[in-house]
This record gives sequence, structure tokens and C-alpha cells, in this order.
Amino acid sequence: MNVNHIGKGAQLAATALLLSGCTALTREVLVDERARPTPPNATTVSHCSGSEWQDNSMMALVPIPIIGFGMPTQQTNVITADDVLSKCGPPDRLVNRKVEVDRTACVPTVLTRVISFGVWQWCPANVSWDADVIAPAPPPEPAAAVAPPPTPDREILSYRPSQ
Repeated sequence: MNVNHIGKGAQLAATALLLSGCTALTREVLVDERARPTPPNATTVSHCSGSEWQDNSMMALVPIPIIGFGMPTQQTNVITADDVLSKCGPPDRLVNRKVEVDRTACVPTVLTRVISFGVWQWCPANVSWDADVIAPAPPPEPAAAVAPPPTPDREILSYRPSQ
């Protein structure tokens, strides 16, 4: 009876470690600036948020079948925060930005790596973003106009001797 109880505890601990490890490996925060203060005199115009599925497939660095299983992988479609946040507006008008990539759906698609003999793995990633859009900065005030020199009361004649 004690052996069975220890076996269940070990299973529970292994499951907890596996799930926490998968969560740590499958979630990546690309940018998180929510703790940064907003610029002074910034007026929030709107809020931009959303999520979408993107292809984040991986390929072995040495794409040779079977040997690819032991090789490190490289993303074929790199997801960047700037590309994702371009949906919200120009980068200089975005504050409180956060972009997160969730690759949990990549875990069951490891079968595609087995089918391709270690060369390629399909990875659907859920990308979510959140940002505040501020009003554009006011245009700089024009410099004081320089007044033209005063015109003389009479016309000035110049003399050029002929050659």
C-alpha cells in the first residue's frame, strides 16, 4: 500500500514538473513595457489589442533526414514585436506595449518533425498584443520670421566702367 502511494506522488510530481516546464518553454514575452511610465504630456487616443495565429515553424540547422533529430532548430518565420505592433500604428506613438507568443499548440505538432525525419516541425503560435496609442506630438513652433532688410527711399545706382 505504501508503494502505491509513493508511485502516485511521483506521478503527480512528474506531471507538475512536465507541465510547468512546458509552460515555461511554450510562452515567450517579446516585449513588456507596462511598468514603464508614459511620457509627460502624452494623451492616450485609443487602445489596441488582439491576438492571431501565426506560423512559427522550425527547421533543423543541418536539414539531413534522421540526423536532423539531434540538431538544433531555427525558426523559419520569426515573430518580432515590431511586426506585430505595426497593426496598432507607428512605433513612436505606442506606449504600455506587451507582445506575447504562446507556442502551446506546438507540443502536439511534434509529430510533423517525426514524419519529416527531424528536418522540419510545424508550429502554430498564438500571438497576442496590447498597447495604448497616444496622440502625435504637436508640430514644433516655427522660428520667428526674419524681417527683410529695409528698402532704401531712393534707388541705388551702381557704376561699372566699360572695358
